[in-house]
Amino acid sequence: MTDGSVRPIEEADRIVVARLVLELWGAHTAVAHGEVFFPASLPGFLVERQGQVLGLLTYAVSDSLLEIVTVDALRRGRGVGSALIDATVRKARQIGCSRVRLTTTNDNLDALRFYQRRGFKLCALRPDAVREARKLKPEIPTVGDFGIPITDELDLERWVAPRQ
Repeated sequence: MTDGSVRPIEEADRIVVARLVLELWGAHTAVAHGEVFFPASLPGFLVERQGQVLGLLTYAVSDSLLEIVTVDALRRGRGVGSALIDATVRKARQIGCSRVRLTTTNDNLDALRFYQRRGFKLCALRPDAVREARKLKPEIPTVGDFGIPITDELDLERWVAPRQ
């Protein structure tokens, strides 16, 4: 269980969210499947403890799909990421979405393990998609975790039963 509380992002949080996104993602934007997102303007959740942000998740909604755009646990191994995912799945059900999807890159082995352990399944591979993404966001590094070249986008998806 997390050592903080999860709550929706509010308008008063936008400056903090923008600062965190810039610090954690190297720009004010995130890119996935050829689309540019501005996480600081998106809905999402914060995990806080005593006024300190421990985690952040932003998402976008389209039709029956809730897409996680960014997720960051500033303290790993304490349930922060799991709490954010749980809150997001609850939100997806609440608003009638049948799927939660996210995109990561081929080097992000920790994320692949994390999401699959929480019910997400690989559903798409876009070979060499990161080359195109760098045209939209040049800050994306060429080498990632474990010295693996960052080249491909992978989508993971979790089906959720909408609330009746």
